Amino acid sequence: MHEAYDIHYVQEKWLPIWDEIAPFRSGKADDPRPKKYVLDMFPYPSGDLHMGHAEAYALGDVIARYWVQRGYNVMHPIGWDAFGLPAENAAIKRNEDPSIWTYENINTQKASMRRYACSFDWDRVLYTCDPDYYRWNQWIFLKMYERGLAYRKHSAVNWCPDCQTVLANEQVVAGLCERCDNAVTKKKLNQWYFKITDYAERLLSDMQQLEGKWPDKVLTMQRNWIGKSTGAEVKFQIEERAEPVTIYTTRPDTLYGATFMVVAVDSELARELVKGRSIEPEFDKYFDSVKAISDIDRLSMERKKTGIFLERYAINPVNGERIPIWASDYVLADYGTGAIMAVPAHDQRDLDFARAMNLPVRTVVKTDAEDPATSWIATDGEGELINSGSLNGLTSAAAIPAIIAELESKKLGQGSTNYRLRDWLISRQRYWGTPIPIIHCEKCGEVPVPDEQLPVRLPDSKTLDLKPKGTSPLATAHDWVNTSCPKCGAPALRDTDTMDTFVDSSWYFLRYTSVNSKDVPFDQKEIETWLPVDQYVGGVTHAILHLLYSRFFTKALYDMGYVKFTEPFTRLLNQGMVIMDGSAMSKSRGNLVRLSDELERHGVDAIRLSMVFAGPPEDDVDWADVSPSGSVK
Repeated sequence: MHEAYDIHYVQEKWLPIWDEIAPFRSGKADDPRPKKYVLDMFPYPSGDLHMGHAEAYALGDVIARYWVQRGYNVMHPIGWDAFGLPAENAAIKRNEDPSIWTYENINTQKASMRRYACSFDWDRVLYTCDPDYYRWNQWIFLKMYERGLAYRKHSAVNWCPDCQTVLANEQVVAGLCERCDNAVTKKKLNQWYFKITDYAERLLSDMQQLEGKWPDKVLTMQRNWIGKSTGAEVKFQIEERAEPVTIYTTRPDTLYGATFMVVAVDSELARELVKGRSIEPEFDKYFDSVKAISDIDRLSMERKKTGIFLERYAINPVNGERIPIWASDYVLADYGTGAIMAVPAHDQRDLDFARAMNLPVRTVVKTDAEDPATSWIATDGEGELINSGSLNGLTSAAAIPAIIAELESKKLGQGSTNYRLRDWLISRQRYWGTPIPIIHCEKCGEVPVPDEQLPVRLPDSKTLDLKPKGTSPLATAHDWVNTSCPKCGAPALRDTDTMDTFVDSSWYFLRYTSVNSKDVPFDQKEIETWLPVDQYVGGVTHAILHLLYSRFFTKALYDMGYVKFTEPFTRLLNQGMVIMDGSAMSKSRGNLVRLSDELERHGVDAIRLSMVFAGPPEDDVDWADVSPSGSVK
């Protein structure tokens, strides 16, 4: 008989018993009890778990246990988001296969999770680097490809010189790589994309299902990222060019104020307009001076405006005026056609450019503000139209449909809806990821790998040099790359890029229902029983990337007939971060408090109690304010 409560004695006694009886093993699909699917965002295996993980998993555990106690059939699975650059970089440093480092960390984290005694169903565990998992990444890719939702194109992409790979727009934060915090540049490459833009409107409209169930902040972030706007597409004829240039504007009421045109210096249009002309050498010098500047810096309001007159002119379609065409870096090539109509009186960046280049400023919307031509402050609000021909005296609200009707009647433009959202760039020039299941044949072109040949497994890394060089290490695996065309049998080459690891996490919540299935990615009966997820728990840092991509995947799979719901997560809880030394705990910042150390010091119950009662779940918690010792008492 122990006289005092011995934390470690009790833990060591009961943990194996709990493992044996598995009280949180979820029931089968035909279980008569009502179901609840509680899901925590799965971790990346980059070391041991820290107290940020401890908070998230304690909250998910409380929710799952609550529904178990209420008599529900609860599924509460766990897995590992196991592909990615940290494993590959560690493998390069240690001169070993990335899987060794990955599974070492998985085993370390799994041991901490078991000691933490969360109510996970350990019969439903997945690892995204397992070929039995990533074969279904490839299967989904091919289904997307069949429907035209996966495609390849040559374009300027975000490039991280340090990671030596491309990045999706969502992975560039303030002009820096989200992974290494180094400056991102642009590079023209042939890359694979998912056509998420086809779902832009549905991604917006279906948010009605999530109102009051997801944090308003997350919904706002997604709305802003999708960036829906309404306006008009306007055709500007360019002198000495057969085809007009179509420009999108959200303010067609300001068309009479367009006094010049600006094209992105890195756009195909700019290059076309100067090709073979005397201005081309000067244009090349300007292009070279700005080509390495990030998109964030290019769009900065504080940055000095630069540009070059292309010695070409366009015709303003509403008043017939001849307006000069300039090239500048403050316009982006991938926005619309890479050209804008510049209305300096009513757009501050256009006004700053006009001031720098001594270009005319014409006010066409009268407001109570001072004239922009003298104040150098643009007025971007609505008002009464002036200097606008027959539209004079109309309000902006009345003028917009009137001018769109006029443009449409003359076949010079039309009303239009635009989105900020761009297609998802999914190909990466690194080893540790899912190989893209496409074969390139000189005769047949792009040929999908047949289903019976999936998975396309990664070649043995021991034969490869994984050090980043700007091209995929898979390209050097000659025996792997060289294959035969499934269509004609001729010699052909495998695609050597791997998929963005966010592909792995865009559907993993479906796989938990059938983790051991060899024949299908997810069993239909299980899906109909468990999905959608009732409660999702994870950080707000995933608001745009993972959560938006998962919603897109779900809608695409719904259209294909594989699922019967359009939103994957009914409710979302974003827990706050655990802060130490002024920033969130992170291995890269070196400010970690390891969960395993705290469990050894205070015991499971005290740590779980401390994390749950540290404050409101949504708020950040300073580790210095958490008192496990008090919970012990």
